[in-house]
Amino acid sequence: MVCIRKVEIRNFRSIQTLDWFPLLGVNCLIGPGDSGKSTILDAIDLCLGARRTIPVSDTDFFLMDVTQTVQISVTLGTLPDDLKNVNTYGNYLRAFNLQTGEIEEEPRQDWETILTLNLSISSDLEPVWSLKSQRAEQLGQERSIAWKDRASIAPARLGNYVASSLSWTRGSVLNRLAEERPNLGAELVGAAREARASFGNQAGAQLGETLRIVTETATSLGVPTGGNTQALLDAHSVSIGDGAIALHDARGVPLRSLGTGSVRLLIAGLQRAAAESASIVLVDEVEYGLEPHRLTRLLNSLGAKEPIPPLQVFMTTHSPVVVRELSGHQIFVVRSEQLGHQVRQVGVANDVQSTIRLDPEAFLAKTIIVCEGASEVGFIRGLDEYRVSLGLTSLLASGVAYVNAGGGHPDLSFSRGLALLNLGYRVVVLVDNDIPPTPTTVQQFTSSGGRHVIWETGRALEDELFLSLDDEAVGLLLQRACELADSEIVDAHIRTKSNGAMTLENICNQALIDGYSRETRTCLGLASRSGKNSWFKSVTKFEGVARDIVGPALQRSHQPFQLQIQNLFQWAHNA
Repeated sequence: MVCIRKVEIRNFRSIQTLDWFPLLGVNCLIGPGDSGKSTILDAIDLCLGARRTIPVSDTDFFLMDVTQTVQISVTLGTLPDDLKNVNTYGNYLRAFNLQTGEIEEEPRQDWETILTLNLSISSDLEPVWSLKSQRAEQLGQERSIAWKDRASIAPARLGNYVASSLSWTRGSVLNRLAEERPNLGAELVGAAREARASFGNQAGAQLGETLRIVTETATSLGVPTGGNTQALLDAHSVSIGDGAIALHDARGVPLRSLGTGSVRLLIAGLQRAAAESASIVLVDEVEYGLEPHRLTRLLNSLGAKEPIPPLQVFMTTHSPVVVRELSGHQIFVVRSEQLGHQVRQVGVANDVQSTIRLDPEAFLAKTIIVCEGASEVGFIRGLDEYRVSLGLTSLLASGVAYVNAGGGHPDLSFSRGLALLNLGYRVVVLVDNDIPPTPTTVQQFTSSGGRHVIWETGRALEDELFLSLDDEAVGLLLQRACELADSEIVDAHIRTKSNGAMTLENICNQALIDGYSRETRTCLGLASRSGKNSWFKSVTKFEGVARDIVGPALQRSHQPFQLQIQNLFQWAHNA
């Protein structure tokens, strides 16, 4: 199957420069709005699509500067024999190194033979398609891909309006399922109803293999067709031609009347069945019109889980369901940077795959708070809820997401944060300091632009709260602990951590007289995070503690702790 080895874009819409080497199989583009994801799909479509002209305006030029020519180049590999024909394309065949991405003008035995198609649009707004080759240029030669070859490599696009692919129109996937074609006859000249009935029967006989593949594909994907499909004249068609023959279910209802999601799901399955003749698929907003379970089915139909990809798919998404279902190798982050647009593969290094599974929303955010564990996630969420209750902007509204690093050594959080930094995200790491992180790990993270919040030496989050909050808040923490963990367990933990010197009762009595001493606060911090019966250690519990107790008491707390929290929220909102 023909595949795209390289995409080069210059001065097209929001993209001034982009060079990208996509992979076989699924290439899922993610990134913030207006980052250029759809523009990349449009560029591929315009360059490779089987069309003789395209609508172009000044807005298709970068910053509307029509003096800078739009150039879109798509390099094609795994060419069939027709596209490697020396007599036809000899001076345009070049060589591609699969390991390094290098391109040489002369074909080489140990490199892949490629063709590069270029679309050029200058200020006259006339699109020009041509094959790219320095050798041909030196000889004064210029040509494009032959129309029949152009039609064979044209990508299929699953957009929001794809119902036309369920008729035998030019470019429809139905024409790629089998060699058979409808033989239009004199019956089409008769009355519409008579033609629909009589010619429909003839079309069905001529398109049996195609209808069989459609029925099998629809059945396997759970798309309702009544157990059979027919090729009948479309009652809404106003022209008498190939497009007047459309797919209908067993009751004669046009399949294009199905819901948007069902139509997209069916066409994706048919595209898979037609992969031998059309192997490149473009899908903008892949989640459009589909529930999560059918979205997963669509991804599977496109070959997302298969070791040998049946299609090369370019898709965009804002759905965490899609991110969760894919591998890090299939996800690419689109970034607009000073030196031009970059497309970066997420990959699976530094346990990123587990982040994809557990916190896929993070990859769709601008700013990420990497939390050492569930306690930190709940803590920040609770503080954010309290701030929202005061009329302040929520972190979610500012494009902030949380990643739970799963506990363990704090170095894991910094390692995860560095991987996300390298993908272009703004990242802050929030970790305990009862086990200090390795200085070199922290240095590597901060030198790459990362921020971090870490408590005073020797302190976990619970220690920090009991040592930094005022007496009133400490009393509320102790009261909440008794509600969540039972007073007997709280008392047992206090006795254990103080070697029997303190009890819940005498701490409460003493607090009425002298407040909570530093020794008592230290003991309570240790006791609160004792073993499996920790008082607050979960997202939900810490969320409530932060919202109801820490937030209202923050302005009265120890100043270093207060500043850490204030700086964290200020930085997160200043994206």
